[in-house]
Amino acid sequence: MRIVFLGTPEFAVASLDTLIKNKYDIVAVVTSPDKPAGRGQQLQQSAVKKYAVANNLKVLQPFNLKDAVFIEELRALRAELQIVVAFRMLPEIVWNMPKSGTYNLHASLLPKYRGAAPINWAIINGEKETGVTTFKLKQEIDTGNVLFQERVEIGDTYTAGELHDALMKTGAELVLKTVREIENSILHKTNLNFVSQNQKDVSHAPKIFKDTCKINWNNHVVKIYNLIRGLSPYPSAFTQFKDEKGSLCVIKIFNTTYELCEHKKKIGSIDSNNKNYLKIYCEAGAIEVIELQLQGKRRMPITEFLKGFKINAGAEFI
Repeated sequence: MRIVFLGTPEFAVASLDTLIKNKYDIVAVVTSPDKPAGRGQQLQQSAVKKYAVANNLKVLQPFNLKDAVFIEELRALRAELQIVVAFRMLPEIVWNMPKSGTYNLHASLLPKYRGAAPINWAIINGEKETGVTTFKLKQEIDTGNVLFQERVEIGDTYTAGELHDALMKTGAELVLKTVREIENSILHKTNLNFVSQNQKDVSHAPKIFKDTCKINWNNHVVKIYNLIRGLSPYPSAFTQFKDEKGSLCVIKIFNTTYELCEHKKKIGSIDSNNKNYLKIYCEAGAIEVIELQLQGKRRMPITEFLKGFKINAGAEFI
C-alpha cells in the first residue's frame, strides 16, 4: 500500500520507524512547519521531520491543511491509506481522501480521555490503567469506530514521561497491527471488524493550561502527588515559595513521594533539615520533594537544591 504518515512529536516517530522497518511504502510524511525555539530563536524541525529527512522520505509541512496547493500535492501522491499519530485535527478533505481511509493512534482506551492530553489526565486522575487505540477518522474528534486497543498498566509511581514512553512503544506495535489488518482485508476482500465507541463511557482530556499546573496545597495529599507526576516532566507542576521576608519565587516540582498522616501543621508549611529532605504539609499528609527546579535555575535533586537554598522557619509554599 501507498501510505501517507501524519505526525509531529517524538511519540509519532516510533510508529513511523516501525512501518519503515517493516518495509511499508511511506510515500510522504506530513508534519508541522519548522518553528523558532530557544534563546536564539533558531528554526527547529519536528521530531518526525528529523526522522523523515534522515530516512530520505518526502516531507510536506503545510501551514494550512485546507490550502489548495497542499491538497493537490497530497492528492497527487495517490495514497491508499493515511496513518495519523499525534497531529493536528484534519479537515474532511484530507481524512476522506484515501480509498482505505485514515486511521489515528490515540493514547487512551477510547472513548475514555478524548482530547489533547490523555496521558497527563490519566495519571492526574489516578487511573490504574490506560492504553492505546487505533480508530478510523470521521468528522468529530476521537469519535471514530475502533479497530484495535491495547491496555497498559499505570504504575503507582509512573510519571507522564514514563507512561508516554510505554504507550509510544505499545502504540507503534498497534499501528503495525492495524496496517497489516487493513492490508489483509484488501487482499482478501473482507470487512474490518470495527467496534463503535460506547457513549456512556466518554471522558475528556483537554489541553493542559498554566492554571492546571499550579499546585493547590489545600488539596488531598494523593491528589497533589498525582498532579505532580501527571505533569512531569512537561509542562510540570509548580508552586510559589514565600520566604520569611514575604518574597515570592516560582518552583517547579518533578518528582516526589508522599505520606498519609494526621497533622496540625499549617497547609503549605515546610519541614526541612536543610540537608537532604523537604516536606510540604497538605490535607491528610505531606509531600516530600525529590527533584525540583528553582526559577531561572536548572532541574536538580533536593540535596543539591538545599546546599544553596536555605529554608528558614516560617517559610511556606502557597
